[in-house]
Amino acid sequence: MTSTETHHAAGAASSSDAPAIAAWLTTADHKQVGRLFIGTGLFGLLGGLVLAVLVASERIDAEGFQLLDSGSATQVLSAARLLLTFGAVAPLVMGLAVAIVPLQLGSRSIAFPRVAASGFWMWLTGLTLSVVAIIGNGGPSGGESEMVDLYLAASVVMVLGLAMAALSIAVTGLTSRTPGMGLLRAPFFSWSSFVGSIALLMSLPVFIGTSVYLYVDHRYARAAFGGNFGVNNWVGWAISQPFTYVLAIPILGFVLDAVPVLGRTRLAQRPAANVAVGLVSVAIFASLTHRAVTLPWDGDGFFSGLGTKIADLLPFGLVNVIPLLGLLGVLGLTLLTLKSAKPMLAAPLPFAVLGLLMILLGATSHLLYTVEDAALGGTIFEAGSYVAVTFGTVLLAFGGLTYWGPKLWGRRIPDKAALPLALLGFVATALGSLSYMIAGFADQPAGVVDGFAYSGPQELWNVITTGAFALMLLVSLAFVGLAVRSFTAGEAAGDDPWDGTTLEWATSSPPPADNFSDLIVVGSEYPLADIKNSGKVG
Repeated sequence: MTSTETHHAAGAASSSDAPAIAAWLTTADHKQVGRLFIGTGLFGLLGGLVLAVLVASERIDAEGFQLLDSGSATQVLSAARLLLTFGAVAPLVMGLAVAIVPLQLGSRSIAFPRVAASGFWMWLTGLTLSVVAIIGNGGPSGGESEMVDLYLAASVVMVLGLAMAALSIAVTGLTSRTPGMGLLRAPFFSWSSFVGSIALLMSLPVFIGTSVYLYVDHRYARAAFGGNFGVNNWVGWAISQPFTYVLAIPILGFVLDAVPVLGRTRLAQRPAANVAVGLVSVAIFASLTHRAVTLPWDGDGFFSGLGTKIADLLPFGLVNVIPLLGLLGVLGLTLLTLKSAKPMLAAPLPFAVLGLLMILLGATSHLLYTVEDAALGGTIFEAGSYVAVTFGTVLLAFGGLTYWGPKLWGRRIPDKAALPLALLGFVATALGSLSYMIAGFADQPAGVVDGFAYSGPQELWNVITTGAFALMLLVSLAFVGLAVRSFTAGEAAGDDPWDGTTLEWATSSPPPADNFSDLIVVGSEYPLADIKNSGKVG
């Protein structure tokens, strides 16, 4: 028995006897499973952005506009983050990995295809029930006891589904590479997806175990974990930094793969790129603490209490500084590659560079947030970091769709239509995150939408944030509409529209059920370039 199967793909997914809907419901073809993740992730993104606009607009007049009362504010905020984190970022990134990694590795299928497919349905079921529970006043701090139980149980199902998909990706990286392709010779998106999947498999069980404890405590005692009011205290780390870096790890490989191809060059210092992606994954250790690791610096001279300060610096540096260094490494290698490149004017490139810059902004600001002397704890500054990382990851996912969409659908998104969306998305992300950061310096509290006041133009910062979120919503709507129109009725892209160097471009667009007609033996990190140079294709 092996971890991959090839006979299933031509079954339910393409049988002429089965209705189209039934084929999608029963498919185990990794390309279709990936598209299911991506499609539902886009809907989750739109829903999360609608709630984000609602919350931001409520904060404009902290004493006047009262669409949300104090009792529901926490749940609406939780719903917005739930949808943006686990309903948008996670499925968009996971969907691209499920669809593309086997193609890059020259595999005929993803490992454990039915596990990946079951993971999608478990994730979708858990996410849906979590939203239903919040609507029924059962989210964090909710007043309906049974709905709170449903929220906790559904969260376990949702995260377990993501873990199953991550397991399939990780095993694919380990066992399903074509002959000659070592793990470090794999394309960067496959490498980062492997690293990100391992990181998720190490951290998501912590979320599952904690949620089970919360469920049991809430249902029977409510003595140890704070009942419904303690939910975010124990699992809130999963919708904040630095766990958001873990969700973004796979899409970092898109930057490292796409920039050299679109720049008509090779990536500078390839081994350093593998190390940089690995450094970002160190953020998983934050899940062990259930909260941000802060630096309690007391402002005295460095040698005052030196032993205590070193003890504080070690975990702080491990969780907060090392992932930031990894992100800086990815950005540095990207810029070094572009320095000697002649990039083509293609939409994936600005999505890649601008999205990466926003993630780096979020990671840098989070580092400042965790320094206790900065006195930013409990302020909305953290939301600014979250917006930068989350929206930046969404921009990278959009870039991934413009880059690999032609492979999955056989049609290409027009660059002229997508390029303005990359720039507008960058503006929306920058304005939304920086406005919250400035408001955080002015001591606007986190987790509330009314009843606060501080010196300075508090209305201004919240108006800018509301406008930025609305702009991001419009950008996302436009991108979804553009993608649907392009991938259903757009111009045919051809098998290799970017003149790529990796194996996903060696098969037809869209690929057949079993991906490749022949086994490809790899001799370098750029197997398709080798094939082209040998004259076997072209």
